[in-house]
Amino acid sequence: MGDRVKKIQLQKLLAFGSLVILYLFFAYAGRNFVTVPTTLNILAQSYFVGFLAIGVTFVIITGGIDLSIGTVMICSALVGGELYRIHDMPLWICIIAMILVGTTFGLFNGVMVTKVGLPPFIATLGTMMVSMGLGSIITNVQSRTFPTILEADAWFARVFLRSEGNFPMGAVFLGSYLIITFIILNKTKLGRYIYAVGSNEEAVRLSGVNASNWKLAAYVISGLSAGIAAIFFSAAYTVIVPGTGQGFELSAIAAVVIGGTSLSGGVGSVTGTIIGVFIMSVLTNGLVSMGLPAPYQVFFTGVVVIVAVFMDIQRTKKANQVKRK
Repeated sequence: MGDRVKKIQLQKLLAFGSLVILYLFFAYAGRNFVTVPTTLNILAQSYFVGFLAIGVTFVIITGGIDLSIGTVMICSALVGGELYRIHDMPLWICIIAMILVGTTFGLFNGVMVTKVGLPPFIATLGTMMVSMGLGSIITNVQSRTFPTILEADAWFARVFLRSEGNFPMGAVFLGSYLIITFIILNKTKLGRYIYAVGSNEEAVRLSGVNASNWKLAAYVISGLSAGIAAIFFSAAYTVIVPGTGQGFELSAIAAVVIGGTSLSGGVGSVTGTIIGVFIMSVLTNGLVSMGLPAPYQVFFTGVVVIVAVFMDIQRTKKANQVKRK
């Protein structure tokens, strides 16, 4: 336990140092980077990715993976938009529906992995395609829109994006969710068993604990987080396009790994994940401020992901060498 905590603290420190260095670099090299609009853009792009990343952190700590969170988020948003625009449902019911859709997909993933026995990669890859297709089927491949800050139901954008005084309300929700999930991971039985399953699932089983139930809970949390992310994505972009969502899961997983969560399981933290989320957002906005086109942004983001995964592999190798000694 002590070694795990030390690893997490060290990686968080390194990640935070990288965030500061990155921000200072773009403040010097970029144009109009240190401005209020840019800061608001960094925050706005961090909200939905932040929820996705926090949720998938639970899954990765168990040693699993969830490739469906991006398309599940879009599917959840499309269901909410369908209820709002086509069926004239109150917006608060649409919000609840988005959360329920995401949670249901998370439960489905958990059952496929823990009860049916499918590998997490295959199960969640299938769910990625199912959720992408379902969103298109429900909306008849038509975009769905949510109210902007200038329309009726403008409270949606003011509550989940930014208030009339431009205060970043999304940061309040993301911060609150961070605190809740931090407590779950570090102060509850669920969190202890999630770490234990990721460290040595067989040992957990031999101790008489039903490890599959705790793994299932991690996937449910990931799905729930994707449903919540759909709310903030809808508030930020207002237009939801069917057949999209692929790629958001990679940004979220990259943020998780950058923040110090090991892909081999057993090590990680939601606070480190949030630092990783901001690193990704600062990188994207910083490259824009330097005038680099989209392909360069994708290229450098990929480089950061490769470096983060390489560092994770090296940490795992060193840990295994210590265990053998």
